[in-house]
Amino acid sequence: MTREATRTRLEQALTRLLAGQPTSSDGTLTVSSLCREAGVGRDSYYRSPQQFKDTVLAAFAHHETQQPELVALREEVAALKREKKHTARDQARIVQDLEETVRIYANQIQVLALSRAELEYQLRHLTG
Repeated sequence: MTREATRTRLEQALTRLLAGQPTSSDGTLTVSSLCREAGVGRDSYYRSPQQFKDTVLAAFAHHETQQPELVALREEVAALKREKKHTARDQARIVQDLEETVRIYANQIQVLALSRAELEYQLRHLTG
């Protein structure tokens, strides 16, 4: 792909991201999302002219300041993702604890069953 074609793809991706209409990314205003949206590697962005990079960063900054509700929603999403991660970790820990309890009970049942069998055997020999 030529540099001009790559730059065109990046510009079109930037337009989609700023319009809130991503097609290939999560829509966040980051270099990674921009490159994913454009279908190019990050190196393509970093090899682009400094003027284009400055334009992208300025557009991202301006867009964020113009839409503080998006920033707040993204922060809320990030907080919910962290909470989900913590909840999943806590639940995994609970499951591990319960599995360990089941193993302990299974071992105790086995010991009790063997003890009962031994007592029954001794009883048969004593009464028989």
